[in-house]
Amino acid sequence: METFSRAGWWRGCRAALAITLGLSPFGLVIGVISASKGLSLLEALLMSGLTFAGSAQLVVLQLWAEPAPILAATLACLVVNLRMAPMGAALAPALDRIRGWRLWFTLAWLVDNGFAMFVAEMRAGRRDVAFVLGAGMGMWVNWMTMVTLGHSLGAAVELRPGHPIFFAAVATMLAILVPIWRGRGDLAPWAASALAAVAAHGLGLGAPWPVLVGAFTGAGLGAWQDLRREARA
Repeated sequence: METFSRAGWWRGCRAALAITLGLSPFGLVIGVISASKGLSLLEALLMSGLTFAGSAQLVVLQLWAEPAPILAATLACLVVNLRMAPMGAALAPALDRIRGWRLWFTLAWLVDNGFAMFVAEMRAGRRDVAFVLGAGMGMWVNWMTMVTLGHSLGAAVELRPGHPIFFAAVATMLAILVPIWRGRGDLAPWAASALAAVAAHGLGLGAPWPVLVGAFTGAGLGAWQDLRREARA
């Protein structure tokens, strides 16, 4: 059974196109904020193209100052992106079947939305890892385009705190969660993840700790539930 095909790559690209409308405002926001922080278009594109992690970029831009807080920004990115570890574990049944450059190159393009879409693919019985690569590359092209546009318009656009455009990325992720909902069995880990994140925020822990606490709480409970099911089988 082929696990890395051109057809899978194209299917991932097409799937990415379906969610670019929701992701576009998030890219625009990153571009606008980059311009407001004094980054040139080249600097904004280099950060966006090499990092390709909207949440991490947003956290870093919120910390941005002169001189640049390199250590604080690095630690913030590390904490935000630690959530990729449980994602990789969840995709192991498919990722473990490929090796070499295909594995590492694909992982370099793994993002939250691509992860959610590929989980839905796996549950439908499709484990073509090229889907992840295609989805990631499709979203990257849209991301770079929107960051460029946002940076170009940054001087003319001022977004107040709490502007609805900041909710676009969250709304997109919530929509992607719908097809991976398996029923009542998912309620406990999803609820635990949400409650843990809200509790971390309530304790005064700023970004990115609520995201990290929520991710590991939900992933841990979900893994425990899966182990129990396997033990009973």
